[in-house]
Amino acid sequence: MTNNIAKELIDFINKATTPYHTVEEGKNLLLSNGFIELDVRDEWELEVGGAYYVSPYPTSLFAFTIGENWESGQAIRIGAAHTDTPGFRVKPNGEMASNGYLRLNTEVYGGPILNTWLDRPLSIGGRVALKSDDTFKPNIKYFDVKEPVITIPNLPIHINREVNKGVELNKQIDTIPLFSMEKEGTDKGSYFKNYIAKQLDVEPSDILDYDIYVYNAETAMEIGLDKEFISGPRLDNLTSVLALLKAVINGRRNEGINLIALYDNEEIGSRSKQGADSAVLSLLIDKLLRGLDAKEGDKLFDMAVDSLLISVDVAHGLHPNRPEKFDPTNQTKLNEGIVIKIDSNQRYTFDTEAVAIVQQICEKSGAKYQKFTNRSDVGGGGTLGPIISSWLPMKTVDLGIPLLAMHSARELMGVEDQLYLEDMLRGFFEL
Repeated sequence: MTNNIAKELIDFINKATTPYHTVEEGKNLLLSNGFIELDVRDEWELEVGGAYYVSPYPTSLFAFTIGENWESGQAIRIGAAHTDTPGFRVKPNGEMASNGYLRLNTEVYGGPILNTWLDRPLSIGGRVALKSDDTFKPNIKYFDVKEPVITIPNLPIHINREVNKGVELNKQIDTIPLFSMEKEGTDKGSYFKNYIAKQLDVEPSDILDYDIYVYNAETAMEIGLDKEFISGPRLDNLTSVLALLKAVINGRRNEGINLIALYDNEEIGSRSKQGADSAVLSLLIDKLLRGLDAKEGDKLFDMAVDSLLISVDVAHGLHPNRPEKFDPTNQTKLNEGIVIKIDSNQRYTFDTEAVAIVQQICEKSGAKYQKFTNRSDVGGGGTLGPIISSWLPMKTVDLGIPLLAMHSARELMGVEDQLYLEDMLRGFFEL
């Protein structure tokens, strides 16, 4: 079972190279399992027992099922995750030509561990806006090179003697990727735009703008003596995205509504129209309810009080070389189960009743679980949970699988934890 889980996750990670491609892969999975696509601009007429999805923005995706015995007032169960990953994006006018080298001018996105990106095979993908006849509707194309075309080279130790003592990388100097060498006839101001145009089979003059990510082109893989680990890029947070997609497809119940919300921009604070710190989920649920009954939208808050939200994002696993960096009594290990994240200061959403509910779901689903808190003298990261529940007040729990090297260009997870997560989320949607 774990072998199949690993192969399925690895295949998904290798295809979902940017948030755009993550959403496209998610839509394909939903379509192949009978979900119907909706448009936010339409009036929805929804069927009891139906399964639907909507992508109001190209890097966010929402899917839901309606129980066969749905009645007004029944609770909604929501699972949320994010589609973005820390890394780099190519700036406008991204060409940098000097000393015979062609480089790409990039900016850091989120909080990657910068030195882990050096000396790796990297690629690019994203979307491009092209000229169109309709001024307000540019022609949009996606692309993914799908092979290594850039790298960020280190200085040799002979020139940088202090490198093993720790060297701070300058984001405008040290993390600029090498793309090619200058050649005779190279257009120094347009070589990158020409390259993108060739990839898309369009004229360079038709390119208006682009949103292009740099991503680690190395494939995810099983490692360890018994292949008990997965090493790969984008484990944060594609592990959660895939688990939620499978859960909403397979975990059906007769009552209420099951919904997954996959947001962009979590790594930079979620404050965008496609991020969790927006009204988009509340508006979509209101539209969903009105699609079942014209009066139902007025009951959103009534329903939220008895509903449950699970924010699914990765957690910190106990590091084998530096255990002193972790809380002395709440230590989470790889392959020992999903992690319930607790923070009394609400950096992770903390609701003891909701935590108890999740523990019982785990026990009924056969999913092992652990609890994580930060050391009292260490500030942790934030998650989607507190943000969504401030817009949509309901009982909320933060949980996910434990990782080592979170925000590295390659992260490490336990294969069994993905199985526990998928079992727990399926139980959440069908119990």
